[in-house]
Amino acid sequence: MLYEHELKTFVEGTTTFFEVAAQQPASIGSPYLLEGAPQLHEYTGLINVSGKRAGIVYFTAPKAMLAVLLMKMQESDFGHETMRDLVGEVANTISGNARRDFGGDFVISVPSVLSGESAAIAPPPGTRSFIIPINWRSHAAKLVVSLS
Repeated sequence: MLYEHELKTFVEGTTTFFEVAAQQPASIGSPYLLEGAPQLHEYTGLINVSGKRAGIVYFTAPKAMLAVLLMKMQESDFGHETMRDLVGEVANTISGNARRDFGGDFVISVPSVLSGESAAIAPPPGTRSFIIPINWRSHAAKLVVSLS
């Protein structure tokens, strides 16, 4: 079960990512608990977490948001593989920043990337999914945290 101060770690990590990478802050909505699995956007970067905490963290975003983010990062390649790399990097960076607060027992995987799949990601047994809404420019994305 995640506590409010632990969830705040992911909110701050998300805010920091956009301030640094996009040089433009994102607004973060109030995190909320979701029963089941949320709808995914076109691209999703997923991190498996093991150690003292277990579960998943994933960032899901629409293609249009990732394209603008790439432009802000001075990238000129907007191809499918670049989008996949970016969404994985966002998930990895946010999870890696959380690792600093959670400590060495918070072990994160290499990102897995889903693109175009219509299936939902089921939260691991014994976890609850917290959705952190992300609004950046005119785009909306989600960070989902499901940890025991």
